[in-house]
Amino acid sequence: MLEDELVHILSNDSELKQLIVVENRSNLEFLRKLKSKNCTPRKVFLDRGPIILEDADSRNSRTNVEFLSLLPFFKKIHKKRELIEQKKVTVVVNLLRLDLHSDLEQLKANVYENIREMAYFSDNILIFYGICRHTLGKLEEDFADLGWSLSFLKDKEGEMIEDCISLALGGNEAYARCMLDFRDIGTIYLTPMWASSWKRLENEAKGRDFNNKYLKKSLYCMAAKINTEFANNSEFDENIKEFARKFAMKITNLKGSMEIAEQSYFAARNNITGELF
Repeated sequence: MLEDELVHILSNDSELKQLIVVENRSNLEFLRKLKSKNCTPRKVFLDRGPIILEDADSRNSRTNVEFLSLLPFFKKIHKKRELIEQKKVTVVVNLLRLDLHSDLEQLKANVYENIREMAYFSDNILIFYGICRHTLGKLEEDFADLGWSLSFLKDKEGEMIEDCISLALGGNEAYARCMLDFRDIGTIYLTPMWASSWKRLENEAKGRDFNNKYLKKSLYCMAAKINTEFANNSEFDENIKEFARKFAMKITNLKGSMEIAEQSYFAARNNITGELF
């Protein structure tokens, strides 16, 4: 559900050594969006990740040795170049299925399984989820044996965000304020991804988030459109209007924020490079 945020961050990260996306059926749209931003990652199957990373490091080492043996008087230049390269990281994106949140036990099982698989070749893992009704609230405790700390999406108070809506609105406190403002009005909050996915989720999800009968109850009368700077506005507008028409809701606009996603990403990568954020 946070693929738009990932596309925005990764396509603007000029210090990436390499971007790798794990091959699966869930990332086709993600790859299309990256391509539209002139960002073309390498695609590998998860079990090939360690081999690909090892080969890349090995090639870099050989190139550096050859470079120094041929041009020894360039040692100073090479040292500077090496320092710059040390600040660069390889990011491996493992996108999980969009509808996992509708079955929280399945969500937890999938996240835990993939952390274990990726921990084998990672220096840090940023969990690009909120705590999702506290389903993922004990990740840090449950993975204390990794040898390094997991990174999380956290608001300015240092708390893990509740979910993707909390992230889009700027944190748990901002989300709580919105719910207070709309306390007497049944409101559904929509990010660009929610707005583009509701039809599919209505058909596939077991939960009530986009259940036809649930949303047609008179309790719900407001669709809150969370505007973000990276959204395709014409597509977002059309998706919101279609949603509001179907469920007989009015539309209200809310200001979105990329701050938490950006800060959490750079905090995670700086955790590896040792830079101060």
